[in-house]
Amino acid sequence: MIKKILISQPKPTSEKSPYFDIERKHNVELVFRPFIKVESVTTKEFRSQHINILDHTAIVFTSRHAIDHFFSLCKEMRVTIPEDMKYFCVAESIALYIQKYVQYRKRKVFFGTSGKMDTLLPLMLKHKNEKFFFPLSDVHNDEIKNMMDAKSLSHTEAVMYRTVSNDFTPDEAFDYDMLIFFSPSGINSLLKNFPDFDQDKIAIGTFGPTTAKAAKDAGLTVALEAPSPEYPSITAALNAYIAKVNG
Repeated sequence: MIKKILISQPKPTSEKSPYFDIERKHNVELVFRPFIKVESVTTKEFRSQHINILDHTAIVFTSRHAIDHFFSLCKEMRVTIPEDMKYFCVAESIALYIQKYVQYRKRKVFFGTSGKMDTLLPLMLKHKNEKFFFPLSDVHNDEIKNMMDAKSLSHTEAVMYRTVSNDFTPDEAFDYDMLIFFSPSGINSLLKNFPDFDQDKIAIGTFGPTTAKAAKDAGLTVALEAPSPEYPSITAALNAYIAKVNG
């Protein structure tokens, strides 16, 4: 019987989230509690990379995390971004998020349509004389660097934030019937918090093939995997799983 489920993501901001429909429909308790969190590198760590942000004429954002930690570090280092700085974002939603920090209309903002670099690159090529700066996570590959090099675009990548374990406190209850994970980092955090973790009757659900693989490699039994042809979202898969197990 599934009664209490840990969803390892922040709580949805919209009341229309399918998660809340699941709660009502199946009379279960969903606890939104991320296993990981994103934090800025320190100003000392950033300066050790010997990069001057103001040597660049355009910033490229691949996520909201990148925006938050870029502006946070700039503020800490008292770096004032000039009015004529250009911003290139992989999606419109990320471009709109910039409004949290700068006046959108006064800036030159460009965005792709796919959420990936492939639709943003043609826009960047139209501005090939810009010097592009990429704020990145500590976990990244050379895909962006290689893509920019192949097009002979001037660019610099810098680590400005990292993913760390969001540790549980000793008095924090861990009485769940099911755990839902969205990244291998979440699995790693579970094992860091509970080195002697005994899955026993706890059901585990994963989203994405790399998360499922990380769970299985850790010796865990995965009861629910999404997406699948039948259930494209984690909420659809979870809804069906609870209905099946709880009858």
